[in-house]
Amino acid sequence: MLGLTATPSPLRPLRASKIIFLTGRVSRAAVSSFSTTSAAQKHVLPDLPYDYNALEPVISADIMKIHHEKHHQTYVNGLNVAEEKHQQAMHDKDVAAQIALHPALRFNGGGHINHSLFWKNLAPIKLGGGEPPKGALLSAIQKEFGSLDDFITKFNVTTAAIQGSGWGWLGYNKNAKRIEIITLPNQDPLTSHVPLLGIDVWEHAYYLQYKNARPDYLKAIWDVVNWKAVAERFAKAQ
Repeated sequence: MLGLTATPSPLRPLRASKIIFLTGRVSRAAVSSFSTTSAAQKHVLPDLPYDYNALEPVISADIMKIHHEKHHQTYVNGLNVAEEKHQQAMHDKDVAAQIALHPALRFNGGGHINHSLFWKNLAPIKLGGGEPPKGALLSAIQKEFGSLDDFITKFNVTTAAIQGSGWGWLGYNKNAKRIEIITLPNQDPLTSHVPLLGIDVWEHAYYLQYKNARPDYLKAIWDVVNWKAVAERFAKAQ
């Protein structure tokens, strides 16, 4: 079983068979925060690297608390239940039951992966949140989009257009050796690219504060984006 811990620890390589249910192909970076653990261990909700009110006024403490304690915890719980059922189905050699569990594994596993990255994508303004990227990452953004402002505009327009719930991503395409904007529905994890920056546009991420104005939420969130963390992932992806 894969386990995500709340405290930093040395990571070990994953077996692709453990996460193949997510999309049928595996991105090492998409699951780089996961470590291999014994079957007796379960996934746990990671601690936030800041207080619930640390991202105000961009994201309220109420939203952060509910988003983390309720929604992310639900994905963790659902993943643990689905994995237990899947292990039993494998033990019983019940292929039909294994296949039937793939949607639950994908949804809850993706939710856990996505949110674990999302919290690290953000930082309080006093700790550098919103400070523009520099160096190689900024150069890559300028090469593909013209400027940081042009990138943000395109990202916001593309992500705001997601029908229903989903995520907007900045990802690194290893084959093309370039950064690209990708959108995905529901809690599907990004596996076609190395995920660098993900923005959650499920309503639970913003509705209490921004109501149905998703574009306003997307415009504001850049004030707390942790570009240093994004740059670190970009450097490792190349």
